[in-house]
Amino acid sequence: MLLSSLGTSSANVSLPTLVQAFSASFQEVQWVVIAYLLTITTLIVSVGRLGDMIGRRRLLLAGILLFTGTSALCAIAPTLWVLIAARAAQGVGAAVMMALTVALVGEAVPKTKTGSAMGLLGTMSAIGTALGPSLGGILLAELDWRAIFLVNIPLGILAFLLVHAALPAERREAKTERSSFDALGTLLLALTLAAYALAMTMGRGSFGPINVALLMAAVFGVGLFAVAEKRAASPLIQLATLRDPALRGSLAMSALVSTVMMATLVVGPFYLSQGLGLDDAFVGLAMTAGPLVAALAGVPAGRVVDRLGALRMTILGLIGIGAGSIALSMLPARFSIPGYIAPIVVITASYALFQVANNTAVMAEIRPDQRGVISGMLSLSRNLGLITGASVMGSVFAFASAATTSMTGHAEAVIIGMRSTFAVAAILVVVALGVAVGACCRARRNQARA
Repeated sequence: MLLSSLGTSSANVSLPTLVQAFSASFQEVQWVVIAYLLTITTLIVSVGRLGDMIGRRRLLLAGILLFTGTSALCAIAPTLWVLIAARAAQGVGAAVMMALTVALVGEAVPKTKTGSAMGLLGTMSAIGTALGPSLGGILLAELDWRAIFLVNIPLGILAFLLVHAALPAERREAKTERSSFDALGTLLLALTLAAYALAMTMGRGSFGPINVALLMAAVFGVGLFAVAEKRAASPLIQLATLRDPALRGSLAMSALVSTVMMATLVVGPFYLSQGLGLDDAFVGLAMTAGPLVAALAGVPAGRVVDRLGALRMTILGLIGIGAGSIALSMLPARFSIPGYIAPIVVITASYALFQVANNTAVMAEIRPDQRGVISGMLSLSRNLGLITGASVMGSVFAFASAATTSMTGHAEAVIIGMRSTFAVAAILVVVALGVAVGACCRARRNQARA
């Protein structure tokens, strides 16, 4: 989990350096990041299903080897497009690691400790996200951009050895009728997700004809995928599982909350630099507050979930995210840096609690042969939320800022844009909270009937 998160965050720091190293435009160099995220998003459900079929431990080991090997290929890439291709292949390994680490919790720890294990995974993900920019910056300053990818090699070898030594061996089970891989469903899902991801990321926030066409292709792809899954002898996703209101609610909440969390990453730097007038060093320092709090809160959140219950803590986490969003939507500029960091601390700590509780609620009740694909769907919902947040929340911020620039100064316009963005974020959290409360009411009714 640490490796896949580090692979996402560390490469961002190298983009300005890559522009100079390859004499390329920023739009071209951006594909070093986009190719990695796009591959993860399109394949994460499929690799989860493949792990259910051929063995999660075996596939996880192969994924770590692929991630490590392609890291070496990234480091020696002679051209930008070779680097982008290597990053796409690296994303395949990252998708395996992200999906199967969550799925293997059910086999590696007792059910009563699921929350604690999920909390530890959340902590490692947050550490990877926080460590990436600082570690990448040091490596760029002392060595060059190739070192950002070379550092993954010893970490990958260590991860391989730990998985090989610590995770339980595969249990040989009798083959069922669902033993073949759904190639058509996998292809349709990958193309559909790629179309949606590109629709949300191309144009840097402006929604043009190409974005609309890609979005329509994604909608059409969803229909084709549903038809293909109904006809498949061994479907990638059993559509019947999506009829479970608890699973649907968890996936929807994950996507909504991830959309909100992306707003802190998209809007935060602009508010701190242009709204408050901080220099780059202070902006970076302030931006590390969120990942640092998430890293510290992960394990305690897991223990609280184990003791007090996943559904109750899901609601509490959403209330905290909503409260922090409302505070930012009403934030006076005179509160300066503390006025921004305090709500961000509340949001990120509450997000750590929500993420652990939501994942625990889903994975604790899943059949063993479905853990991989459901884990992949949870990761997919989070990634789609992040992609949507980058586009939609970025557009809200840009529109609100531009609409007030003529009436106020630029700094004031940025502050108004930030407030508007988090007002929208608070509405999304209220929707997610409604889903959680509905799930809680259904659970109580089911208990009363039992």
